[in-house]
Amino acid sequence: MAALPANIFKAYDVRGLYGREIDGDGAELVGRAFARVIGQLEGTPTAELRLGLGRDMRLTAPELAARYREGMRGEGATVLDAGQVGTEMLYYLVGSRDLDGGLMCTASHNPKPYTGAKMVRRGAIALSGDSGINDIRSLIEQGLGDAPGGGSVEEVSLYDEFQQAALTFIDPAEIKPLRVVVDGGNGMAGPMVGPLLRELGLDLVETYFVPDGNLPGHEPNPLLPENRDFIMRAVVKEGAALGIAWDGDADRCFFIDDVGAFVDGDFLTALMSESAIRKEPGAIVLYDVRASRAVADTAERLGGTALMNRVGHAFFKTRMRAEHAAFGGEVSGHYYFRDFYCADSGTIPALLILEQLSVQAKSMSELLEPFRSRYFISGEINSEVDDPAGKLEQLAERYGDAEITRLDGVSVDYDQWHFNVRSSNTEPLLRLCLESLVSREDMERRRDEVLAIIRS
Repeated sequence: MAALPANIFKAYDVRGLYGREIDGDGAELVGRAFARVIGQLEGTPTAELRLGLGRDMRLTAPELAARYREGMRGEGATVLDAGQVGTEMLYYLVGSRDLDGGLMCTASHNPKPYTGAKMVRRGAIALSGDSGINDIRSLIEQGLGDAPGGGSVEEVSLYDEFQQAALTFIDPAEIKPLRVVVDGGNGMAGPMVGPLLRELGLDLVETYFVPDGNLPGHEPNPLLPENRDFIMRAVVKEGAALGIAWDGDADRCFFIDDVGAFVDGDFLTALMSESAIRKEPGAIVLYDVRASRAVADTAERLGGTALMNRVGHAFFKTRMRAEHAAFGGEVSGHYYFRDFYCADSGTIPALLILEQLSVQAKSMSELLEPFRSRYFISGEINSEVDDPAGKLEQLAERYGDAEITRLDGVSVDYDQWHFNVRSSNTEPLLRLCLESLVSREDMERRRDEVLAIIRS
């Protein structure tokens, strides 16, 4: 492969088709450039860097992880290689060892042909297009020259240590032997979370819980309805109290309630905000600009503080540190925890929801009923437009009698309804999330009105 195509350098990772857009040679270049960028960000010579490395279950991951490792080692870094792990375990490695950074060889929730890398600096703060990823691209395009060499590799085993750390977020004695359907999507959830759930004495129905890069069950992306239909039906068939599905690298989990309904990320954020504030009275929680008012209302009712934040890993992790926030949630399923290095986790939310179900002795649908009966949300709706910036200004002018904020895109707030419209980072798209506190019919009417303006 002569060069790495520019389109693989995304807003929060490097991702592309194996063999056509990324191969072993490309991975080694990314590893080298990553080490140099971390050295620049941390003000540390590359020969003194300590960097973490992990890989997921994909068939190409052993080859590519070895080449990422060779690239980092070739720049003089010491590489702590954790082998096949979930992405949050790489974050744990970086945070617990106070490493300068880390690279996870993964394509997350993408289909089988994809590969890529998620990269973080010290403190498990994600590199992004604004900070780090485009610098990696530029260094590769300029040419890296010969590698100085001199680095080393140390293999580390994390599973027991990580799992014990995750258990500290709950009181294991409170967990009741609930029947739970789990869907690992043949990704990393099985080995990462499975031992914990078995240790808690749950009645597990395990599906696609063994890592398999062939992805024989379905694509590991539970946000797509076709990939979660299976577990929704399984929960009802098994008479389960809950269904939990993870994406491929298992840093996000998604929930199905006891009647087989998908649980929106807005309401999961509200439930976990409640958990955080009950455990730490007065706690600060963060939620993203797209979220339901259920989050802020819940925090206020319990005596906590909810702060709205920009969408994105780096924005959440940085703001959580600045505010000493206990928890942060994005409606896309990324949930961050201060006491987990402000990193996102697919393990801790599963444990916390199981604890809430057990302690409150309510079904999942009963826990959600106060939200579902009051907050009527549209979910995120994408529209392709020629001039995203112009449309945002048109919306701000059309709804100028409302409270307008521009923390991330344009947010329009009335007393009984509100919406946010944001531009995509990579495509000519606008993303709408709208909520009504009146009725589902009111939400649908206002949703259609705003969409008509966006798409006109």
